[in-house]
Amino acid sequence: MKAINFICCITIFLLISCSPKVNPSAGKRGDGTLRVMAYNIHHANPPSKEKEGTIDLDAIAAAISLQSPDLVALQEVDVNTKRSGGVNEAVILAQKLKMNFYFAKAIDHDGGDYGVAILSRFPMSEAKTFMLPKNSDARAEQRVLATAKIEVAKNKFIRFASTHLDAQKTNENRQMQAKEINRLLMDDNLPVVLGGDLNAAPGSESIKIFDALFTRTCQNCDFTIPVINPTKTIDHIGYKPANAFEVVSHKAIAEHYASDHLPILSVLQYKL
Repeated sequence: MKAINFICCITIFLLISCSPKVNPSAGKRGDGTLRVMAYNIHHANPPSKEKEGTIDLDAIAAAISLQSPDLVALQEVDVNTKRSGGVNEAVILAQKLKMNFYFAKAIDHDGGDYGVAILSRFPMSEAKTFMLPKNSDARAEQRVLATAKIEVAKNKFIRFASTHLDAQKTNENRQMQAKEINRLLMDDNLPVVLGGDLNAAPGSESIKIFDALFTRTCQNCDFTIPVINPTKTIDHIGYKPANAFEVVSHKAIAEHYASDHLPILSVLQYKL
């Protein structure tokens, strides 16, 4: 009963846009590097089990845990939806990984909420959700930007962000959303690291907009979709200002079961 009450309490905090600390004692790496992951988790529904509606949060947690990330930008996260069995995926992943979290709701979906999330091994504060613009097309889905202030070392802070841009074939919404993200983060007085499914390949107009403010962690990037024989890079990690970080490495992780996207991992050396 105590465990049930604890989960209920966490869920209430989540729904009022607080940033609960599943692991208040989450430590600091202390070597000046950040392991940053971006992962579209397909609401934890493995593509091979899509017809059965299987939800495998253990597989998502394992894929993340194997890379020992400090920060994770998640997309396609379900909270209390029927299709995901009424569970709070953000809470469960945070508990399994012993990380702090913030969930940013984008839309109502199937009796619950759907959006993006942030996981952090470090203390978090100032968590916020920003609605991104979209056109009047009935098929255009509301998208959001989640941000949080992260203490990566004693008295050293960055802003970390997670987002998921429009998936329609036309570029209009992605371009509007990229411009809005730049506007929101341009004057931030903290260094910013952003990860997400931008639904756009390098060289596209929306990525050119993103590149006007952010330095992406790769130029000749590993492909991220589909998970079997991937052919496109649409998942990205970027940072600003350019002199705040140095890219140690970037790669797509060969995890072919858990989601329809490959997770990506960037190791950054910070100069704070």
